[in-house]
Parts: sequence; C-alpha cells; structure tokens
Amino acid sequence: MKVSIVTGGCGFIGSHLCELLLSHNHRVFVIDNLSTGRIENLDHLKSNPNLTIEKLDLTDEIKILNFIEHFEKIDYIFHLAALADIVPSIEHPEDYFKSNILGTFNLLHAIKNLKIKKFIYTASSSCYGIPKSYPTTENSQIDPKYPYALTKLIGEEISLHWGKVYKIPVISLRLFNVYGPRSRTSGTYGAVFGVFLAQKLAGKPLTVVGDGTQTRDFAFVSDVANAFLTAAQSIETNEIFNVGSGQRYSINYLVDLLNSPFNFIPKRPGEPDITHADIEKITSTLGWYPKVKFEEGVKIMIENINYWRDAPVWEEKTINEATESWFKYLG
Repeated sequence: MKVSIVTGGCGFIGSHLCELLLSHNHRVFVIDNLSTGRIENLDHLKSNPNLTIEKLDLTDEIKILNFIEHFEKIDYIFHLAALADIVPSIEHPEDYFKSNILGTFNLLHAIKNLKIKKFIYTASSSCYGIPKSYPTTENSQIDPKYPYALTKLIGEEISLHWGKVYKIPVISLRLFNVYGPRSRTSGTYGAVFGVFLAQKLAGKPLTVVGDGTQTRDFAFVSDVANAFLTAAQSIETNEIFNVGSGQRYSINYLVDLLNSPFNFIPKRPGEPDITHADIEKITSTLGWYPKVKFEEGVKIMIENINYWRDAPVWEEKTINEATESWFKYLG
C-alpha cells in the first residue's frame, strides 16, 4: 500500500485528490490547518480506515518535524496547502509569505533526508502575469503581478532547488483555472464559479467583469486530481508542467450556460484577458490529458449548486468595497 501525504487535503482540489488516492488503495494522511479548507469536504470519506486527518499548520516547524518523524516510509507528498486570492495577498502579504513560502520550506526541510518517490508542488499559472503569447508554454516569461502569485512562484523555486540539492524527486504543476464541486466558499471575493453559483442560488444577477469577452482555460477538478497522480507515478523529476484544459472559454459563454441574468462591473487591472495553457508537454511526456468537457463540467456544478448555499452573495457594491485595494495597488 502506497503512503501519501496531502497538505491542504480538506480544501477544494485536495479533497478530490484524497478521494482519488483512496480509490487507488493509498494510505492517505491529510495535513490541514483548516484556515480555508473545510473538514466537511472529506465527510464522505471519513469512514475509510485508510484516511487520517491531522490538524496541523505548516508554519509550525517543530510540529511538522515531529509529525514526519513518525513515518517509517512515505511514497508521495502532494503539497497543496496555501493561501489563495488576490486582494488578501495585497492587504496582508505577510500572511502569504508565511503560509506559502515558509510553510513550503518547513515541509521540504522535514522530508529532505527521506527516500520518497515524488514530491508534487502545486504551482500557479498566475506566475505568468499577463502572458505575451497564447497558448502559454512553461518557458514563457515569468511576471507575477501580486503577492499571491509571487509567493507561489517562490515556493516552486524552493521546491525545485531542494530537489536538486537534496535529491528529492520534485514535479511542479502550474494549475490554470480549476473548477468543480467543493470549490471554495470563503468570505473572500475570488474565483468566478464560487461567485456566480452563490449569486444564481440567491436569485441575484451574475456580476460579469469588464465586457465578459475575456477567456479562461477552465480545467475540471477530477482531471486536475488525475494530473497529480499521473505526475507522482511518472519517472520524471525536477520538471514543471502546465495543467489546464488546453481550451479557453469566455465568461459570457459561462453566463449563457448558467442561464442567469447578469450585470457588468468594471474591468480589473493586472488581470489577463486570456488564460490558455499549452499542455503539449504534459500530454506528450506524462500521457495525461483532460477528459471532462467544459459544458459537462458546468452541468455538474449546477447539479451540486446547494454546496454554495452558505457562501457569500456578492453584489456590485460589496465587490467594489472588497476590491478597493486591487484597484489602488494594481491600477
């Protein structure tokens, strides 16, 4: 039986990855401080004897070292724990440096002498900033626009550097726009699906940024979870792979699929008009490819819409208030 550690396993992507690993007969240990993750995301798995959940903060170096020391072997480590969202990273960059950089360092420091099969780092396509070419390859210019993007990039560089120095087999996955059931419902204004589904459920108009013609590379969460497992099982090390659908869809098309009234709100600075992953490297090297069509994924989201019943319902006034720092610093 493979032994896997999933940091941030109570989160959106992490909970789907845990589900996948358990279905492949892994012994799964979740590390999560529950600052943004929800223990309820794993409720459907809690009866599985191969799942253990440890409430632990990666910024606590001593506790992480003590936790890791109890293992006789670890096959895979999937590092997903991080703070996300743009505005909070602008307003409280110190929290992001602690969580996303120090947390990554502490984890790598704790496992640097272990013989693990693979360390998978969760990177972000936000490292590309506003790309100059599409689809965007892994060799594109790096230009993070806000602290969240910077901290995820530094975490990636630390991981790859530790891989070289301490011979840790590392792969970094740069995720594009991941969506699916159990996506975040925090009080922070953020990802479009969480905003739109809460609005739809409440009977409020969807708030479309700009003119809605901007396009995003939306990747369904089950496909992304499969990319993590595929990368872990591969022979590749010290490599970076984009993970996306390789397609792009406009926000206006998403609105049409959700079949809801909408309003336009001002375009935001520092956001690309297009995100579009070049996934040739991961498909040719690892044999991974996305399977869930966008229309099918949106249908699944609508079928699970009650998950967002307690999520914040954003309106133009509250969005303007929440994004004030965004316009102030990135404008």
